[in-house]
Amino acid sequence: MKLRPDLAIIADHVPAGARVLDVGCGDGELMAALRDEKQVDARGLELDPANVAAAVGRGLSVVQGDADRDLADYPDQSFDYAILSQTLQTARRPDVVLDHLLRIGRRGFVSFPNFAQWRVRLSLLFGGRMPVTRQLPEQWYDTPNIHHVTVDDFRAMVAARGIAVEGAWFLSGERRTGSAGANLLAAHAVFLLRR
Repeated sequence: MKLRPDLAIIADHVPAGARVLDVGCGDGELMAALRDEKQVDARGLELDPANVAAAVGRGLSVVQGDADRDLADYPDQSFDYAILSQTLQTARRPDVVLDHLLRIGRRGFVSFPNFAQWRVRLSLLFGGRMPVTRQLPEQWYDTPNIHHVTVDDFRAMVAARGIAVEGAWFLSGERRTGSAGANLLAAHAVFLLRR
């Protein structure tokens, strides 16, 4: 199974046999790959009932829940890795969700679309409307993205919160791009974090 590029990066860096919580796990695509290829003990939390049903149908341990409310119920350091892929920008309080993620997991992976990527900037500049791109296909009024985060915004937030960045990967489509121009060039970012 070919994973979405940000999920492939995460899967490559989760060690075999780890305990993982995937927050906003969707239909369980990453969890299934980790279970099947690395014998990872993967659990999931997902808001959408159809995605929960699809993940459970794959034989995965997924519960329906909301990251903004339900992460507070998980015990400290109960997982080796807590993952938040393409979910941070949909949270009402991404700062609180991130704090819980790094409390629950010894390390945390966070991936998100970069709203400062050059295509998004040009679309807004020349079109005068909120961009609709391949990476951000929804109209402004129908998007789950309620916080438009950029690579530089995220770097500033983790630095201000004293969070260590153990790894960072930047994607333009399926290609990796360098760190130096990531805020302008990357469509997606993946960070490995720890407290």
